[in-house]
Amino acid sequence: MSELVPIPSPGIPLLFGRPGDPVVVVVHDMYGRLPGVVSFAEALATRGLRVSVVDLYDGVCTVEHRAGIDLMGGLDIGTALAELDDAIAGAQETGDEKVALVGFSLGGWLSLLHAQAGAADAVVAYYASLAAEDHGVIPCPVLLHWAETDEWEEGEEPEPFVSRLKDHGTPVTEHRYIGTRHSFANATLPAKVDAQAAALAFARSAVFLEKHLKE
Repeated sequence: MSELVPIPSPGIPLLFGRPGDPVVVVVHDMYGRLPGVVSFAEALATRGLRVSVVDLYDGVCTVEHRAGIDLMGGLDIGTALAELDDAIAGAQETGDEKVALVGFSLGGWLSLLHAQAGAADAVVAYYASLAAEDHGVIPCPVLLHWAETDEWEEGEEPEPFVSRLKDHGTPVTEHRYIGTRHSFANATLPAKVDAQAAALAFARSAVFLEKHLKE
């Protein structure tokens, strides 16, 4: 995979924000910990949050779709979930006990999956859902950002997922962004990003996190 690019601090979560603030763990999409994800975390930290950005690919990322598919295909889900556990614990050593997960696509799926264990106080997922066979009760508020145009595996469509969340009693808020497609919030992918929609989704995410972590 010649399209892979090395990144600093391979395999080590990057920490931003002040010690003692509520913790947010940011989980990248299939492209890896690109600069846009780091910038998102840095901006989130200015809202009084202790933000940790994981690297699930051990020091590489890509902007190429095919390489991203290959990286995602090589990911062990159990190991990835354990890395989220480690990131939460590591951030909580210098942050507050309250914690949220924010994930993009693959990272959103992992965040929703991880939240079923009850360790999170809130979850934000961008263009991500769970199929019925993966979906247990998520016992915390969930914020979902959808692209207007997207492709879903059978059983992972947004409507039945949101219906299951509501049936389980999970507080859920969702927003769909007109004129966007998958990865619209990934600032390192100029062919896909929608800066206006990404900014609005960020603002909504920040307010949601402040409400559930700081009030």
